Amino acid sequence: MEENKKEIVIGYTAGVFDLFHIGHLTLLKNAKGLCDKLIVGVTVDELVTYKGKNPMIPFSDRIEIVRNIKCVDAAVPQYDMDKLTMCKKLGATILFVGDDWYGTDKWKEYEKHFSEAGIRIVYFPYTHGVSSTKITEALTAVRDKD
Repeated sequence: MEENKKEIVIGYTAGVFDLFHIGHLTLLKNAKGLCDKLIVGVTVDELVTYKGKNPMIPFSDRIEIVRNIKCVDAAVPQYDMDKLTMCKKLGATILFVGDDWYGTDKWKEYEKHFSEAGIRIVYFPYTHGVSSTKITEALTAVRDKD
Protein backbone atom coordinates (compact mmCIF):
# COMPACT_ATOMS: atom_id res chain seq x y z
CA MET A 1 0.00 0.00 0.00
CA GLU A 2 1.56 3.24 -1.18
CA GLU A 3 1.22 6.31 1.02
CA ASN A 4 0.23 9.59 -0.54
CA LYS A 5 3.18 11.84 0.18
CA LYS A 6 2.60 15.53 -0.30
CA GLU A 7 5.64 17.21 -1.81
CA ILE A 8 7.04 19.86 0.52
CA VAL A 9 7.00 23.30 -1.07
CA ILE A 10 10.19 25.20 -0.30
CA GLY A 11 10.21 28.96 -0.66
CA TYR A 12 13.20 31.29 -0.70
CA THR A 13 13.66 35.00 -0.22
CA ALA A 14 16.69 37.11 0.51
CA GLY A 15 17.59 40.53 1.77
CA VAL A 16 19.89 42.60 3.92
CA PHE A 17 17.39 42.83 6.79
CA ASP A 18 19.28 45.75 8.31
CA LEU A 19 17.22 47.59 10.91
CA PHE A 20 14.50 44.94 10.76
CA HIS A 21 11.06 46.53 10.35
CA ILE A 22 7.38 45.71 9.75
CA GLY A 23 7.86 45.51 5.98
CA HIS A 24 10.39 42.70 6.47
CA LEU A 25 8.07 40.87 8.85
CA THR A 26 5.08 41.23 6.53
CA LEU A 27 7.06 39.81 3.60
CA LEU A 28 8.27 36.83 5.64
CA LYS A 29 4.81 36.06 7.08
CA ASN A 30 3.17 36.28 3.64
CA ALA A 31 5.89 34.10 2.12
CA LYS A 32 5.49 31.43 4.81
CA GLY A 33 1.76 31.36 4.04
CA LEU A 34 2.56 30.14 0.52
CA CYS A 35 5.10 27.42 1.28
CA ASP A 36 5.77 24.63 3.75
CA LYS A 37 9.37 25.59 4.43
CA LEU A 38 10.70 29.15 4.20
CA ILE A 39 14.43 29.63 3.79
CA VAL A 40 15.75 33.19 4.04
CA GLY A 41 19.06 34.40 2.64
CA VAL A 42 20.65 37.18 4.69
CA THR A 43 23.15 39.31 2.77
CA VAL A 44 26.69 39.16 4.16
CA ASP A 45 28.36 42.46 5.04
CA GLU A 46 30.82 42.24 2.12
CA LEU A 47 28.00 42.02 -0.42
CA VAL A 48 26.13 44.93 1.18
CA THR A 49 29.31 47.03 0.94
CA TYR A 50 29.78 45.92 -2.67
CA LYS A 51 26.30 47.29 -3.41
CA GLY A 52 27.50 50.68 -2.11
CA LYS A 53 25.87 50.60 1.33
CA ASN A 54 27.07 49.96 4.86
CA PRO A 55 24.92 47.88 7.19
CA MET A 56 24.19 49.39 10.59
CA ILE A 57 23.77 45.93 12.15
CA PRO A 58 26.53 43.33 11.58
CA PHE A 59 25.73 40.18 9.60
CA SER A 60 26.04 37.86 12.61
CA ASP A 61 23.30 39.82 14.41
CA ARG A 62 21.07 40.19 11.35
CA ILE A 63 21.09 36.46 10.57
CA GLU A 64 20.40 35.64 14.23
CA ILE A 65 17.38 37.98 14.23
CA VAL A 66 16.00 36.45 11.03
CA ARG A 67 16.73 32.88 12.20
CA ASN A 68 14.60 33.48 15.31
CA ILE A 69 11.46 34.72 13.58
CA LYS A 70 8.85 31.99 13.97
CA CYS A 71 7.76 31.96 10.32
CA VAL A 72 11.37 31.39 9.16
CA ASP A 73 12.43 27.75 8.98
CA ALA A 74 16.08 28.43 8.14
CA ALA A 75 18.36 31.40 7.53
CA VAL A 76 21.43 31.12 5.31
CA PRO A 77 24.15 33.57 4.27
CA GLN A 78 23.69 35.24 0.88
CA TYR A 79 27.16 35.68 -0.61
CA ASP A 80 26.12 36.85 -4.09
CA MET A 81 23.10 38.06 -6.03
CA ASP A 82 22.53 34.75 -7.88
CA LYS A 83 19.15 33.79 -6.49
CA LEU A 84 18.51 31.20 -9.22
CA THR A 85 21.53 29.12 -8.23
CA MET A 86 20.56 29.41 -4.56
CA CYS A 87 16.97 28.29 -5.26
CA LYS A 88 18.27 25.27 -7.18
CA LYS A 89 20.75 24.42 -4.41
CA LEU A 90 18.04 24.62 -1.73
CA GLY A 91 15.33 22.87 -3.76
CA ALA A 92 13.12 25.96 -3.65
CA THR A 93 10.26 26.09 -6.13
CA ILE A 94 9.15 29.62 -5.22
CA LEU A 95 11.18 32.83 -4.96
CA PHE A 96 9.57 35.68 -3.02
CA VAL A 97 10.52 39.28 -3.82
CA GLY A 98 9.10 42.76 -3.37
CA ASP A 99 6.97 44.16 -6.18
CA ASP A 100 9.32 47.12 -6.57
CA TRP A 101 11.19 44.77 -8.97
CA TYR A 102 8.08 43.73 -10.93
CA GLY A 103 8.06 44.58 -14.62
CA THR A 104 11.67 45.75 -14.77
CA ASP A 105 13.71 44.54 -17.74
CA LYS A 106 16.13 42.77 -15.41
CA TRP A 107 13.36 40.82 -13.65
CA LYS A 108 11.50 40.02 -16.88
CA GLU A 109 14.71 38.30 -17.96
CA TYR A 110 15.02 36.56 -14.57
CA GLU A 111 11.44 35.31 -14.87
CA LYS A 112 12.35 33.42 -18.06
CA HIS A 113 15.30 31.67 -16.41
CA PHE A 114 13.39 30.84 -13.23
CA SER A 115 10.44 29.52 -15.25
CA GLU A 116 12.76 27.26 -17.27
CA ALA A 117 14.04 25.87 -13.95
CA GLY A 118 10.48 25.26 -12.68
CA ILE A 119 10.70 28.03 -10.09
CA ARG A 120 7.85 30.51 -9.69
CA ILE A 121 8.49 34.13 -8.70
CA VAL A 122 5.92 35.64 -6.35
CA TYR A 123 5.93 39.42 -5.96
CA PHE A 124 4.66 40.93 -2.71
CA PRO A 125 3.58 44.56 -2.31
CA TYR A 126 6.39 46.77 -1.13
CA THR A 127 5.60 48.34 2.26
CA HIS A 128 5.46 52.01 1.34
CA GLY A 129 6.77 54.55 3.81
CA VAL A 130 8.95 52.01 5.64
CA SER A 131 12.50 51.08 4.69
CA SER A 132 15.80 50.51 6.39
CA THR A 133 17.20 53.38 4.29
CA LYS A 134 14.56 55.80 5.62
CA ILE A 135 15.15 54.62 9.20
CA THR A 136 18.90 55.11 8.77
CA GLU A 137 18.37 58.61 7.34
CA ALA A 138 16.11 59.53 10.26
CA LEU A 139 18.65 58.23 12.79
CA THR A 140 21.45 60.14 11.08
CA ALA A 141 19.40 63.34 11.10
CA VAL A 142 18.69 62.97 14.84
CA ARG A 143 22.33 62.23 15.62
CA ASP A 144 23.52 65.21 13.57
CA LYS A 145 21.38 67.56 15.72
CA ASP A 146 23.27 66.57 18.89
